[in-house]
Order: sequence, then C-alpha cells, then structure tokens
Amino acid sequence: MDSSAPRLTLRQANDVIERLWPLGNAESWDSPGLLSGSPDAVVTSIHLAVDAVAETVDEALELGADLLLVHHPLLLRGVTSVAETTYKGSLLARLIRGGCALVAAHTNADIVENGVSDVIATRLGLADAVPIVPATGASAVPGTGIGRVGDLAEPTSLGHLALKLAELLPATATGIRVAGAYDHPVTRVALCGGAGDSLLRESAVRTADVYITSDLRHHPASEAREQAALGTGPALIDVSHWASEWLWLDVAAAELRHALAGVTVTVSELRTDPWDFVVTQ
Repeated sequence: MDSSAPRLTLRQANDVIERLWPLGNAESWDSPGLLSGSPDAVVTSIHLAVDAVAETVDEALELGADLLLVHHPLLLRGVTSVAETTYKGSLLARLIRGGCALVAAHTNADIVENGVSDVIATRLGLADAVPIVPATGASAVPGTGIGRVGDLAEPTSLGHLALKLAELLPATATGIRVAGAYDHPVTRVALCGGAGDSLLRESAVRTADVYITSDLRHHPASEAREQAALGTGPALIDVSHWASEWLWLDVAAAELRHALAGVTVTVSELRTDPWDFVVTQ
C-alpha cells in the first residue's frame, strides 16, 4: 500500500467485503462474516482461499497477510472449545498470534452476480443464465439467487461437457463423475457450486439437460437418474466441492483489488480438496 495513502483498517476492509457480499444474503444456517481480528488493525494485504486449513493458514502467515478471506466459515457448526488441542482452536490461535484476521464469505458469496455459481456459468458460456432459486424478500436484488441455469451457445454432448469441465476446474483425486450416456445431448445446463443435491427437485433443474454440482449422495443421485430414465430429469455431473468454488477466488480477488486500491490481494492455489488418491477396480 502507498505509504502516503490513508491506513486501511480491518473494520473498513470488512465493510467493503460485506458490501460486495452482503451478510443479509446468507442462508439462515450459515455463519459468514468476521471471525477473528481487531477491527482497528491495519490491513495492507489480503489472502483468499476456499478453506481455512493448516496449509492455507501457513501460506497466509508466510505471505505476511493481514487478512485471510475464505469461502467456508471455520466455525460453521457450534463449538464448545477453541483450545489449541483442537484443530480449529489451533488455527485461530496461530492466526491471532500472526496478526492475521479471518473473514468468511459463504452463501452470501454464492447468490450474487459474479458469485460462485455465476462464475461457473460464465466460464461455460451459458446464455441468459438465471438463478435456479431466485432470492426473495424486500432487499432481494433481481438476478441473484442460488445456482444458475442457462443455455449453451451450441449444443454438445454430456461427455464433451464433462471434458470441458475437466479443463476449467483444477484437478482433484476424485475427478469428475457422470450419470448419463456419453452422447446424451446437452443444451440447457443447471448448476450449483458446492453441495447442491437439495436442488434436485427444483423445476429449473428437472427440466435441464444436465445438472452440475458437488457432493451428490447415493440416494438423491439414484432417484434423479431413475427419473431421468423416464424423460423428466437431467443427467448428472458431480465435481469436486473445492474445485467448483475455487474458480470464484480470482473473480473475488479482482473485485477486492478494484475496491481497495493499493491493497495486495493474493489467491491460494493450494488444493484443499480432502481426497488424496482413489483406487479403481
């Protein structure tokens, strides 16, 4: 940051984060926002990652970042201890000692324009993409909501779409799983970055040619596949949860650089997908 420029505080940086990704847009079960750090601390550098794990915390501290902005909240579920005998307590202690604040933008970063699902839709070239479930309420902004659905510029096959996703997404051990025939024709695509099997019954998903998401469980996927066999459901593409959300980091970083001129903004390229290898039979 220019030494002649006003000193940016964590409070001010977090205000910008909450303007870009309003907390009011978060799902009721979610816990985004400022998790640790002094509001009056000076912020000259921000590091972005999908997850707050040992590797990304190490990376942020080694870079001298004043703020680690992650997608997944470290304390999403209730905890009764942050002792350093727990991994969450240990990570928080290291961040605090290192002078690095922690902020999460989760479902509040999913629904917005240029949010997690919107970025995937844009990279796939979907035309006229709209939310699968539009945001509601007096403060809802048109065009925002969970997931996206739109049409490819040119029809393709399910197999070729899966191959394109393999080129777009960072590689992971589990790769990309597909339910449907390789040559199944695809024009209309529904997608949801992160875990999205809760949307399988939405009409926008059921009328699409394919649904792309992550963490598809056996029973919902099996039921969707059986429904597709009757001609009233999509083929399925299951990608890594981490990989589907990692694409958003570069877009988020660009928005932060524009809003916080002079602040150094970096993006982690560490793979924090939890799986290391697979064994096939």
